[in-house]
Formats: sequence, structure tokens, C-alpha cells
Amino acid sequence: MPMISLSRYERRRPAAILLATAVLAALPFAGDTARGEETVRQVLPGAPVAAAAPQTARAKAPDQTEIERFCSNIADAARDRRYALQAAELKQLQAGIDERMKALDAKKAEYETWLKRREVFLARAEDGVVQIYAGMKPDAAAERLAIVNADLAAAILMKLDSRKASVILNEMDQKAAATLTGIMASAARRVDPS
Repeated sequence: MPMISLSRYERRRPAAILLATAVLAALPFAGDTARGEETVRQVLPGAPVAAAAPQTARAKAPDQTEIERFCSNIADAARDRRYALQAAELKQLQAGIDERMKALDAKKAEYETWLKRREVFLARAEDGVVQIYAGMKPDAAAERLAIVNADLAAAILMKLDSRKASVILNEMDQKAAATLTGIMASAARRVDPS
């Protein structure tokens, strides 16, 4: 292995770096009384404790005029930022409302579709029920209509042929026939009695 010869300066260089590093590392621990820092002292057991020196304020507290000047300088920027945040929040809320309105319109359309289907079904069922009672014998129809809700029975009788309805009413009990007749008469009025 060849031998490298170093100059005297190059041989002392690592030692100088090490010395500079040690000095710089020791600086924070050195007592600096000019800044009001306390030095570390060794206290022996049983020795009286020295009173702690009051620490001086490191930074001067700003006076009231500086605070007011600072606040007045940033007031417009703070107000603008507040308005921008409120505008962004309003846009976000508006987007949420728009989404809910679309969902509500979709539900409304779905409800209208179901309502139309229900009305068609009820019209068919109503015609079917009327046809069933029209095909029954009058005494059997009278017996069944006496058991059914009075409003429904009156509606069925009104849709039946008048001859068939009169025969069914003739076969009914007097009280039930009178009740149904009263309902049919009030429904046939063109003016609301109330």
C-alpha cells in the first residue's frame, strides 16, 4: 500500500475542526449574565438556598397603539376572508339543496305514477265489484250488502241498474235499507248540505 504524505496543515485540520465543534457546543452552557440568565451553581447539602433572581422580560410587550394599528391594518383582509368562507359555505349548501330538490322531483314523479296505477286499479276493481253484485241473486246481494260498510254499499247500489238496486233494497232489512237510501239521497244532491 503506498504511503500518502500529508502536510503539517492537513494533519492539524481535523484537530482544529474538533476544537471548534467543542467550543460551539459549550457556548450555550456558558454563563451569560448580560442577557439575565442565571448561572448554574452547586449547592451543598445543608447550605441555605439562595433566592431566585427575577427574570426580566425578553421581549418588550407591544403597547395599545401598536395593537390597534395592527388590527386596523388586517381588518379588511379578515372581513374579506370571512366573506369568502361564508360564500363558499353558501355554495356548498346550495349544491346540497339542489341535490335534494332533484331527489324530491324524482320521488314526486314516482308517486304520481303509482297514484295513476292505483286509480286505474280502483276503477277496474269498482267496476268488477259492481258487476259481481249485479250478477248475484237479489236476496243474497241484500244479505251481503247489509254486512258491508254503509258508504260502500250505497256506492255499489248507486252504480247498479235502478231495477236491480230496488229489488236488492226490497230484500234488505228495513233499517239497513233506510240507512242506505239516506246515504244515496244525500250523495245525489248537487248542493253540499253543510
